[in-house]
Amino acid sequence: MTTKMFDLGGKVAVVTGGNGGIGLGMAQGLAAAGAHIVIVGRDAAKSEQAAAHIEGAGGRAVALQVDVTDEAQVQALFAQIAERCGRIDILVNNAGTNIRKPTDQLSLDDWRTVIDTNLTSAFLCSRAAYPHLKQAGARGRADGSGGGKVITIGSMMSIFGAGYAPAYGASKGGIVQFTRAMAAGWAADNIQVNSVLPGWIDTDLTRRAREQVAGLAERVPGRTPAGRWGEPDDLAGIAVFLASAASDFVTGTAIPVDGGYSIAG
Repeated sequence: MTTKMFDLGGKVAVVTGGNGGIGLGMAQGLAAAGAHIVIVGRDAAKSEQAAAHIEGAGGRAVALQVDVTDEAQVQALFAQIAERCGRIDILVNNAGTNIRKPTDQLSLDDWRTVIDTNLTSAFLCSRAAYPHLKQAGARGRADGSGGGKVITIGSMMSIFGAGYAPAYGASKGGIVQFTRAMAAGWAADNIQVNSVLPGWIDTDLTRRAREQVAGLAERVPGRTPAGRWGEPDDLAGIAVFLASAASDFVTGTAIPVDGGYSIAG
């Protein structure tokens, strides 16, 4: 019973920005649970390498090159995935970026780059995926295999303020509210929508943060009760839970995966 609850065999999961960092960690977890992974990213070579890595570990994966901030490309992407894979059950809105400047130094182009990559892309992908996720929800009602699933990636900056990342914080706060709106709007279609709030995870993005923010490398493990930086693999379990039938009565949540950082005094 427990194994079946988390079984993703036969399901198709689309992971934006799934070619590295948190996205790849989640994609690997979903693949290990049986899902067929579609890695979406702008860097074709990196995405192909990530797909090959998943397949080398015994999973199924394909890589597609798309700019998820482009409406026409996103619409074409989901039509292509549906035709190629036959279905879409799970969407992980993970594509993201950051430009670390205080508000007074942030240009409008900087602002738009971060908001479009982190928040607008989630809207475009979720809207394009909706008809397929609705079909997944109907299948789940019929056979007990779980609903359609959307997982959005927020951040600790969905909770805290950071003077060096105003656009990022605005985008990640928006992600949580967007998640709640979708959860409320799509519950009748048996689609569950939840957000994950990663803590300080050791990725290329946070390595740049350590170069740009003085003292960050030492401060993070000191404040984190778990006493360490997170690893991308730390996101695999929550991804499987939120993508599986185990979470069919969980929707509209924002779950920190941060080693206790957000509850530390």
